[in-house]
Parts: sequence; structure tokens; C-alpha cells
Amino acid sequence: MRARTAAALAAGTFLGTGAAAVAAGRWAAGAALPARRSGAPVPAGFEGPPLTVHAVGDARIALTRSLATLRPGVYGVRGRSGHAQAGPVLPDESARAEAHVVLRRLLTADGDLPHTGSTVRLTPQLHTGDPQSALGIDFSDVDVPGELGALPAWFVPGDRRTWVLAVHGLGTTRELVLNLLPFLRKQRLPVLAPAYRGDAGAPGRAPRRPGGPEWHDLDAAVRYAVRHGARRVVLLGWSSGATMALRTACESPLRERIAGLVLDSPVLDPAAALRALAAAHHVPRALLPLAARAAGGEAENAAQQPVVEPSHLRVPTLLVHGPDDTVADWDGSRALAEARPARVTLHTVPHAPHSAMWNADPDGYEQTLGRFLTPLM
Repeated sequence: MRARTAAALAAGTFLGTGAAAVAAGRWAAGAALPARRSGAPVPAGFEGPPLTVHAVGDARIALTRSLATLRPGVYGVRGRSGHAQAGPVLPDESARAEAHVVLRRLLTADGDLPHTGSTVRLTPQLHTGDPQSALGIDFSDVDVPGELGALPAWFVPGDRRTWVLAVHGLGTTRELVLNLLPFLRKQRLPVLAPAYRGDAGAPGRAPRRPGGPEWHDLDAAVRYAVRHGARRVVLLGWSSGATMALRTACESPLRERIAGLVLDSPVLDPAAALRALAAAHHVPRALLPLAARAAGGEAENAAQQPVVEPSHLRVPTLLVHGPDDTVADWDGSRALAEARPARVTLHTVPHAPHSAMWNADPDGYEQTLGRFLTPLM
């Protein structure tokens, strides 16, 4: 809090001083997109607010009533002692005047169960670990040669010649891919889940804004897949990972090998997303424009340019998004779908926060994804 206050005062006093404005902007951008670490908690904007555990038992967990705890679907429950999974909201048989409590099904837990009185957060990341430890799915650790060095990746084999390249967004880890891995495995699709610059074990620094050069790392993963037997690839990305997929499909030298795109909660307006994340981290309002400019590393008007021109999108695209996303602009997704109706199918998911379209409706998401993937396999 002291750092935020000092930065706000510095910006207010010296806003006309270029050096002070740059320093304040960099601080704000760093607060919006903190560096990722292996096993690090997902930053605000990708998870819900802090919640109190009121009771645990009988495969149920009672949480503070809020918009987050009333959302449909399944979510991870992250606390200091471990990571659990919360299923659908249960009928509150005890609707006994405890209007401040919501009961959800408690599915599994990694580590100790949350205890009464502890603080937890709901997150789209359902699992922790790797495909084998989390799901019992065989996989290989492989290295993808990237422009900055070797990029660690998980490879799950499959019978088909079309591979799925699944890429997480900024602030998350490859563990988010585990949500969809059982479904993709049932389709017998090989899956490659690469890390990219700034991830644990990967070279380079984490990107300071979505839509930057990190797409080159996904392009390197396309080259790796083609060299190792993929006839075609489908790029599946969440959040800024969807932005990477979009840029790769439009700009990669191997774009003719890209059969389709699945864009989940895509960040199509990086400056607006950064402002939303900064606000979620309680960055003072006066610093939000400076955060976008500092992260973009360019003039603010240039940072407002679209990630790609809609006319450049030439492959079948499934766009999964919803109006309750407060990070990635829902209007931008609708505009992209309207601009390219012959290429883009928009699957709307209500009541889903950012990067949690699958969580809100796993069955509906997988049915839609299956219909999209079938002709591309």
C-alpha cells in the first residue's frame, strides 16, 4: 500500500517530468502483470476475490456468498495449505438464515483440505502438477527450439496427424491446459503444451503486455510439431495465449499448416486488458494510462491498434467468450466474429470470468469444441 501511495504521489507531483512518468508507468505495469514463477498463485483478474471458508465436510465446502461463489461450474480452490476443486453450487438445505454462505461440492484436494476460517480464492486452474501427477496421463517433457533458447513443453501422444498446440496466458502456467487434456486425449489428438519466454524454465523475460513478440515462441512450437510428424496443427489459446495463436495464424511462415484456431477469452485490446488488470491490483486510477504506455513500450495510440486485422484471419476459428469477462473485451470478440462470419464461430458463455469459459460449462464447452475439431482432425 505504501508503494502504491508513493507512486501515485510521484505521478501527481511530477507528471510533467518524463522520467517520473516513465518510472510510475513501469511500476504500474509491473503490478498489473507480475513475473510468473513455477507454482506461483494466479494474479488478480484471473481468479476471484479472497473468500472465507465457513465449513468443510461431507464432500462440501461452505464459502462466503459472493458473485464468484455463486457462479455455475467447477473451479480450483487455492489456499495456503493446498489446492482443491469446487464443483457446482449445492441446494442450501441449511438455508437456515445463513444467507452469507454458499455450499459447493468439494471434489478433490492436492495437499491439505481448506480448514474453517482459512482464506481461499477461486481460480480457473483446476489441477496442479503435470499430466501424469495430476491426471494419470502419460506424457514426455520435450524442448522446443525457440529464438531465445530451448522452451520446455509437455507432449501427450495421440494417433492423429493433426496436433493441438495449447498455450496458456500471461500470469498463468501450463497447468491451465490440464483442464482440457482429458477431453483432447479422448479425441486421440496429440497435444503439445509449450512454455514461452518468462515461464519457469524458459529463457527471456516475461512479456510486459499481451500481443507482443511472445507469439514467436508459439511459432517455434508449430515448427517443432511439423518436424515431428504433425501434418496440420490447431492452435488453442487462453487469454493472451489466444492472442499469440491469432498472431501466429496470421503471420507465421508455416501458417498454411495451421488448420484452425480456438480462442478462449482472447485479449484483442491489450491496453484495455492491462488497465483492467492494473485496476484489479489496486493501481491508482491516475496511473492506469501510464501502465498501458509503459507495458506497450510505444506511443499510446499505437498500443490501441488491433492485434491483427480481421481480414488477415483465414482459418476456421472457434471463439469462446462471454459478457462477464472483465479483463478481455467482450465487445472486441463480437466485433471480430461479425467481421469474419464465414471464418469465426462465436460460442457465448454467460456467467464466466476471464479464462474460465470451460469452468462455467464444461459439457457445453467440450461439445462445441468437439464439433469444431471433428472436420479438422
